[in-house]
Amino acid sequence: MTTRISELLEEASGRAVPVVRAVPDDRLGEPTPCTEYTVGQLLDHLFHVVIGFQSLAARQQAEFTVTPHYLEGEWRGRFADETAKLVAAWAAPGADEGVAGSMNLPARTVGAMVLGDLTVHAWDLARATGQAYDPDPSSAGVIEAMVADMAPMARSMKVFGEPVPLPDDAPAFDRLLAATGRDPGWRSERV
Repeated sequence: MTTRISELLEEASGRAVPVVRAVPDDRLGEPTPCTEYTVGQLLDHLFHVVIGFQSLAARQQAEFTVTPHYLEGEWRGRFADETAKLVAAWAAPGADEGVAGSMNLPARTVGAMVLGDLTVHAWDLARATGQAYDPDPSSAGVIEAMVADMAPMARSMKVFGEPVPLPDDAPAFDRLLAATGRDPGWRSERV
């Protein structure tokens, strides 16, 4: 039996939310392994993805051309609330069937995309802020398949970087990170 995207998102959000809650304000301007974003910019991006993919699950339009600034007030608690809404949106009957939202892609692929963002960006944020992060192993196959399918288009759109070479015996999550253009060995200069 195939695991529903909502179940995988629930597990991934349970791992991502503590990372976001622990991001110190004094690190928002620091670099991340996702080289085009600082910690604060990546948090805004991840917030925006989480909110936008709620709409896509409901077969509504989502606007990704401009990323609003979300890091005001109690943003850490709001991130937890928005990830809960994301899980609920993808748990709705039929959300992971057919074609999702304005992306005109299979709903399961769209769900895998947000699962990938939630997982990989949680790792980015953890590495950038000196936190531990263990990805959900049950999500790995879904994310790997999505990355393999979407990589050529994602690279042409500058969403993924060029793959980072790794030894053949590299761990599975390291290979996933490398396929998105990230160096699995990336560390913050400030621990």
